Amino acid sequence: MHVVPKTTTSAPGLRERKKRATRRAIAEAAVRLAAEHGVEHVTVEAISEAAGVSPRTFFNYFPSHDDAFVLVDDEVGERIRESVRSAPADLPPLDVVRDALVTELDGFESRQELWALQSKVLQRSPHLIHRGLQAHMADERALAVALTDRLHGTGQDTEEAPGTALFARLLAAVTLTALRVALEHWCDHPGETALADAFHEVFTQLAQGLPRPTE
Repeated sequence: MHVVPKTTTSAPGLRERKKRATRRAIAEAAVRLAAEHGVEHVTVEAISEAAGVSPRTFFNYFPSHDDAFVLVDDEVGERIRESVRSAPADLPPLDVVRDALVTELDGFESRQELWALQSKVLQRSPHLIHRGLQAHMADERALAVALTDRLHGTGQDTEEAPGTALFARLLAAVTLTALRVALEHWCDHPGETALADAFHEVFTQLAQGLPRPTE
């Protein structure tokens, strides 16, 4: 497997690490309770108690009750966008988003069970699927903005490159779809494939122009 070098980013401070840990604890508690009892039977108070925080702290991290089941790794998107903006100027756009996502793969193997549980929770609650789609579209638009900023920062002018915004939207949509496909394949084949392998296979096929697979 070809190993892609990671984009260099500064390590998060202690405060930021604690915030991430608290957010993940709340989201994990929410998903596990929902998987066991059903979303409609899980309250903010129950989630907070299971995560060891107060209901007030819950709302510091999630705008609503439903968001805790959907936005499990919401902070990942911002880190990806920052990596896109700070990537080397001579790196091709597809490589930029691939490398930005590679930096987020660490630790995902240990969270396979949680991702699978979240998928089941969403399937049982149609209103959460709609909320998840809204979050996905928001991430896509934000990534497109980051890509547009990057393309403009490499010396391209909007008037000289009228297709920049369209290109950025397309690349953002393709990138997040590719990530979703890799994640779903990984969750559907526990123990059979590594997330990194599925991820690299998806982006290799994209880079090759999606030729017909051969044996």
